[in-house]
Amino acid sequence: MEFTGKTVGVVQNFETNRFQITFDVNESAIIRSQYDKIKDLDRLSIKVAKYRQKRSLDANAYCWVLITKIADAVFSSKDEVYEEMLQKYGQFYENEDGGYVTITTTADMTTIPGHWKYISEHGKFKSYLMIKGSSEYDTQEMAHFIDQIIDEAKALGIETLPPEELERMKQEWKP
Repeated sequence: MEFTGKTVGVVQNFETNRFQITFDVNESAIIRSQYDKIKDLDRLSIKVAKYRQKRSLDANAYCWVLITKIADAVFSSKDEVYEEMLQKYGQFYENEDGGYVTITTTADMTTIPGHWKYISEHGKFKSYLMIKGSSEYDTQEMAHFIDQIIDEAKALGIETLPPEELERMKQEWKP
């Protein structure tokens, strides 16, 4: 079950010394239909995270339109341009502690799945940061990524959407 809302309270059960958190939920129908399925379970996996609006499909489609135009302009493939944009403007994966996911290795990183940014060398070892693919970006991350790609396209003389259309898309990206 997944829903949006906000916390409204926390109480401590002094018999068990455990805390009980109360939420004000936006999707009442989900709670009504799903609560009976989970109420008697002994153990649940619970994750609470700050809400971020998912990026729009329009944003992803426009991203690839621009990447394709840039690739044509510089006589490259769209996959190579996409990787270059990720290297320049991509978002790094974060671990549970809020630190970036890194790897230090002697391996050839072209054989390791994912997107990697070289950061340093230590003798035989090289260190890399793991970059998220754009399909994993939230609204804010995707808006930033596309803004940078728009700047790259404009620098190459590639026509981009009119300002009012870009503004409309940006309004959709905001949470």
